[in-house]
Amino acid sequence: MEVFRRLPPPDRRRPCALTIGNFDGVHVGHREMLAQLSAAARARDLPVCVLTFEPHPREWFAAHPRPGAAPVTPPARISTSRDKLEALAECGVDRVCIAHFNASLASQPAGEFIERIVVEGLQARCLMVGDDFRFGARRRGDYDMLAEAAPRFGFDLMRQPTVERHGVRVSSSAVRDALAAGDFDRARSLLGRAYTISGRVIHGRKLGRDLGFPTLNLPVRFPRPALSGIFVVQVHGLGDAPLPGVASLGTRPAVEENGALLLEVHLFDFSRQVYGRRVSVEFLHKLRDEAHYDSLDLLVAQIRRDEDQARDWLAQHA
Repeated sequence: MEVFRRLPPPDRRRPCALTIGNFDGVHVGHREMLAQLSAAARARDLPVCVLTFEPHPREWFAAHPRPGAAPVTPPARISTSRDKLEALAECGVDRVCIAHFNASLASQPAGEFIERIVVEGLQARCLMVGDDFRFGARRRGDYDMLAEAAPRFGFDLMRQPTVERHGVRVSSSAVRDALAAGDFDRARSLLGRAYTISGRVIHGRKLGRDLGFPTLNLPVRFPRPALSGIFVVQVHGLGDAPLPGVASLGTRPAVEENGALLLEVHLFDFSRQVYGRRVSVEFLHKLRDEAHYDSLDLLVAQIRRDEDQARDWLAQHA
């Protein structure tokens, strides 16, 4: 899969079947859309292209509020950028263009977005959007505007209807709600797979090792993850079978103030050095929220309880 951190340069542009969105989580609604777009692309002998944005537009508007506009709450992130790209590749996407969302893009009129980005920059010959897709300055562009522009610019337009699971509309917001509630069964139903966060193991402060609970540390490179707390997990990528453990995702108020986001995983009965290895952490069950402790002795006692509870949960759900 080709990945462009902007629109493709002129000599790399080619006609494509296109869809546009943030694709956070790449849930079953996204996957259904990409499956239909892939079928349309094959019928037209076109590559499948996804246009997405970084940062998320709502993150940008939260940091750059318009005068007089209501405050914007940035969304919690479901996926890392790498996990999102890997999920798109699994769905058969041939190229991804990651547009830098900034003041220029935020103020671009909807008609100009169609002409300069969809038609000229990405050379869409087939475009599929969701039923709630909005675009352009102040979100004034919609499906009706695209339907009017399609014959004029020579692209086919398709609309993806809402996808539901058990009577619930599948959306990134629904996935975030499930993860925030620690409902991993519901998250799995909406995502079509277990919820995971992947990354490379980095060096930490070694405090866990000093306390008798060595951890694998994975950086979380966005400000608001979709979940936080202490979890039962299993880690893929270090052997033929996943390895069980307990993980902390958050800012570690027990050991420092204003700490950076970090995913720390204590694997049971594991002592190998695996710095630099890429692993995938699968979340199985939430044990509790993060908490502050007045002493390291209290923290160690709680970590022991967390490990005991995690082992018990795994034994019951083997």
